[in-house]
Amino acid sequence: MFELSLMCPEDRIEPVSDALDALDALSVSVEDADAQTDAEQALFGEPGMPPPKDGWQRSRVVALFPSEVAAREAQQLLAVQDFFAGCQVLGVAAVPDQDWVRLTQSQFAPVDITPDFWIVPTWHELPAQAVRSIRLDPGLAFGTGTHPTTRMCLRWIAGHGATDVAQGNPLGRVLDYGCGSGILAIGAAKFGATEIDAVDIDPAAVESTVQNAQANDVQLNAGLPDKASGEYQTVLANILATPLRVLAPLLCAYVAAGGHLVLAGILERQADELKEAYAPWLQLQVADAEDGWILMTATR
Repeated sequence: MFELSLMCPEDRIEPVSDALDALDALSVSVEDADAQTDAEQALFGEPGMPPPKDGWQRSRVVALFPSEVAAREAQQLLAVQDFFAGCQVLGVAAVPDQDWVRLTQSQFAPVDITPDFWIVPTWHELPAQAVRSIRLDPGLAFGTGTHPTTRMCLRWIAGHGATDVAQGNPLGRVLDYGCGSGILAIGAAKFGATEIDAVDIDPAAVESTVQNAQANDVQLNAGLPDKASGEYQTVLANILATPLRVLAPLLCAYVAAGGHLVLAGILERQADELKEAYAPWLQLQVADAEDGWILMTATR
């Protein structure tokens, strides 16, 4: 495998990236050429939303090709295009062979939600202190336990669920709306919930939830959103602020008397707009915060 490296100004990134894709690059990445220097620029955006910019004033664009011939052909074709003005070829270099599976796995270590509740990839041994655990590998659906929103939801579940059999099922009937990998639904099952509906608009997420539930030996009902019905003692939704606003009347209608609504995917600056959106039905409060994200809850 060979990489073609380019230096491009911000206004050239999109056409250059599109051209590389048309030239059958295996992948195209863009990074700040001034990273780790005083000139480094931070680009912040909300997860799942379009980036605020296509790149940086000085962006390094790296395209991977299966052979040196393909990389150099792409270099020659790009160099004569009008949109390549202002760009610079940094070079073509071989990419060393690596165990990419092992390299990817090394990026995902066990995550502690509480001192005795852990999210552990299948290639890791369970930590000695893990009284409860969820076995979960990275996949196509959101939710591996590494994001603050997921951790806060799981902390809430751990704090409100059953820690021993004698406590029964304090979480009651549970709805995980926008289940992704199913991690919250599985977490609820680990803390005593016995009737759990996990729904998502993405069929791949539903399939991921089914597989992860089986891997963790828990029972739940996974499906598209129309599978949710009736009222629930616990309604969980870790999505993003915009869809949470739109879903306010629907999610609130699912909350039973005395039940809990738990929302995540919300930035600290979005707290007031979420409170306003849910005010006709429930009074949201900030229950947890981590790295600029908040968990909001309400009780009917």
